[in-house]
Amino acid sequence: MKKSILTVALCVFFSGSVLADGHGSMVADARGVVKQFFGSLKGELEKGMKTGGPVTAISVCNVKAPMIAEETGKNSGWQVARTSLKLRNPANKPDDWELRVLNYFEKRKAAGEDVTKMEYSKVVSMDGKQTFRYMKAIPTAKLCLNCHGTKLKPEVARSIDELYPEDKARGYKAGDIRGAFTLQKIL
Repeated sequence: MKKSILTVALCVFFSGSVLADGHGSMVADARGVVKQFFGSLKGELEKGMKTGGPVTAISVCNVKAPMIAEETGKNSGWQVARTSLKLRNPANKPDDWELRVLNYFEKRKAAGEDVTKMEYSKVVSMDGKQTFRYMKAIPTAKLCLNCHGTKLKPEVARSIDELYPEDKARGYKAGDIRGAFTLQKIL
């Protein structure tokens, strides 16, 4: 009974195509923004790993990632962020729409879909304004396991505990959905 209610609810929420119909240019633009944001963030994380290992990379996520998101947003006209079902930073808590999409991504992964290709978009009403929303799943790469895996080095765990006392973003395996890039733009 509960399973069928959930199935109906998901069908109603996700009715239509996985990408918002009639907004192909918005999807393409959102993909470009994600690519830019991810490229900048990845570059900073790689620099951090080379100069000081995972502990330095953690500080990159703590300090530079929000700045990169803000700068990417200013340059593109989109609101840019990351979110997850297992948060490291409570400031990245998903709203109700993002939470439903993250759970939808998990169902798609369980059904065998490739995490690297998962995205979802929809036009929704937010505060009385039509808003285009887009999410792209973030797969957990092997490198991510240094800070998000099940066995962390003691100095890495200490650094995370200091910067993120409410951390829940551990225990991932390569290929898991680490979270998602989430974008929105008022139409």
